[in-house]
Amino acid sequence: MIVSDHTTKVFDADLIKLTQKVAEMGGFAQRQVIDAMDALARRDSVLAQQVIAADGTVDEFQRQIEQRAVETIALRQPMAVDLRSLVAIMRIANDLERIGDLAKNIGKRAIAMRNEYPARTLARGLHHMTTLAVAQLSVVLDSFVGRSAPKALKVWEDDRNIDALYVSLFRELLTYTMEDPGSISICIHLLFCAKNIERIGDHTTNIAEAVHYMVEGHAIAGERPKGDPFGFAGEARGSLVVTA
Repeated sequence: MIVSDHTTKVFDADLIKLTQKVAEMGGFAQRQVIDAMDALARRDSVLAQQVIAADGTVDEFQRQIEQRAVETIALRQPMAVDLRSLVAIMRIANDLERIGDLAKNIGKRAIAMRNEYPARTLARGLHHMTTLAVAQLSVVLDSFVGRSAPKALKVWEDDRNIDALYVSLFRELLTYTMEDPGSISICIHLLFCAKNIERIGDHTTNIAEAVHYMVEGHAIAGERPKGDPFGFAGEARGSLVVTA
């Protein structure tokens, strides 16, 4: 019994440290997204370069978290809810790493756009989309730390709002290029940035699903709610491969 109690306490300590590390990683990735969009808005190449360079830090976060989680599984041999927590932590770290990659992509676009300036309405649309995505990421990280399935479910449901904004901005950008062919270059840059933000929303939703699984022991029922009932964004996704 003494050994069992000791093992439980050690596992709990490991889990607390991992939770703190994931929360730290999430905060860092969130900052990367904010800085990337600030660099884009201000045409700040220095800040954009910092965002790109800091992607290595996000990668290192993921490596450390996965290593610690695997070691904990091997040493403690957790069962049921404890094992779910560790699996969820590794899934969440993977999605946060991808969010860092997407922030880096926006940083690259900020550098490429340093001498181009979009119409104010287009910049506002992208800013609104980013604000919503960052807020969603903040809530889902809170749901993870607090082990709150209802909060995670709310984030999962609200991803449709980011999708709807993406579709709206996509249509607006297409219209703008038809009215002003000279704007094609900057609109393409903005479209890739918007796609990166939409993908950040998707990874945030992945995290919400992982939190729900961790707490409840089963996946969220039903298909993800989407803010694009006619599949317009899906067609856009199929036509774009966002890597930079």
